[in-house]
Amino acid sequence: MSIRSELPVIDRSVSLAYIAEFSERVSTLTEELRDQILAPRPRKNAPTFTTSEVAELCGLDRSKIHYLASREGTTLPTGAAYGTGRSRLFTLAETRTYIQQVSEIYQSPLVTGSRDADGRVVLVANFKGGSTKTTTSMCLAQGLTLRGRKVLVVDLDPQASLSELCGIYAEKEVDEDSTVLPYIYDQSIEGGLSSVIKSTYWDGLDVIPAHPSLFGAEFHLPAMMKVKPTFKFWAILRQGLEPLRKQYDYIILDTAPSLSYLTLNALMAADSMVMPLVPESLDFISSVSFWSLFSDIAANFMSMERDKKYDFISLLLSKVDYGQTSSAPIVRSWVQRAYGEWLNTVEVPASSVMSNGALALSTVFDISKADGVAKTVQRVRQPLMEYCRWLDDLYVEKWRLAQ
Repeated sequence: MSIRSELPVIDRSVSLAYIAEFSERVSTLTEELRDQILAPRPRKNAPTFTTSEVAELCGLDRSKIHYLASREGTTLPTGAAYGTGRSRLFTLAETRTYIQQVSEIYQSPLVTGSRDADGRVVLVANFKGGSTKTTTSMCLAQGLTLRGRKVLVVDLDPQASLSELCGIYAEKEVDEDSTVLPYIYDQSIEGGLSSVIKSTYWDGLDVIPAHPSLFGAEFHLPAMMKVKPTFKFWAILRQGLEPLRKQYDYIILDTAPSLSYLTLNALMAADSMVMPLVPESLDFISSVSFWSLFSDIAANFMSMERDKKYDFISLLLSKVDYGQTSSAPIVRSWVQRAYGEWLNTVEVPASSVMSNGALALSTVFDISKADGVAKTVQRVRQPLMEYCRWLDDLYVEKWRLAQ
């Protein structure tokens, strides 16, 4: 008898019942890990800002902020004294008050009370997993609020990662009635999309969260097309977001890493598009596939959307490795050849802070200077703020013209 015939045969079959059992077991493990990640409190907390940080965000001298906060009869937030007493810490809400009232940043019609211009819808899209799409969506939202803007993020990914970054436990705190899904099913629903908006831990930032049930849209929309051939399945989200433009300076859409019906709705609802791209060969090839697929599908309804234009399309290189053995320089040259002026000059470097932040369901904007990693955080936060400034400046010009 051969040795091979004496070896036991390993049964690798997996039944549906086992998968159900496995899913329950893993869900329990996930809850335990979540408790560890977010300990000691399940809710996220916004960072605090030093006088120097407030001054930098406002474009003013530190002494000016100190004077404004300490002068007799001031109506501005005074912050909380710490250390020797000459230094102050400000909450996020207090910091945004300074930005809106005393900074050199042009304030939007929403803040000044003369809302003559609509808020803009920005889509963050990429088909490649690990492209930092969701993290970029959250960082854009946070960075824009630090310019005094009011921002709504809409999570269209059934994985609900953006909702988690907003401090919402999707599986426990959200059901399908708390997402865009009811509006997808029935556009006459009372309150429209405004009825499912939730506030977050971050001042100036609201969210329409996601839930795994969003997959339902991928069955409902094609079914409606069969019932009603003239049904504009791609325009539902655009219709639902229209009233919200008067309430927010920016509406940021985060989609699933696939060309789903919801992603198509987001593509047609957006005024502009940001594609974060990790400079690696497979990511570059995936980005090219994105445009090819979008073009093929859009051709079916392009005759009905002849006036559709994007204010801009922007490629943002993210997780850039500047090491000597990195392939980033080569791939960057490919991206430059393919995308030309769409490629933004700002680049977000790879950093362990981003990786560690992901473990804590956080971004670099969630970390206070007092946490002791100021230089490392600033290395990533600064280019993100530069990108937010670039994006915001484009729309400031439109707001000025609308005045």
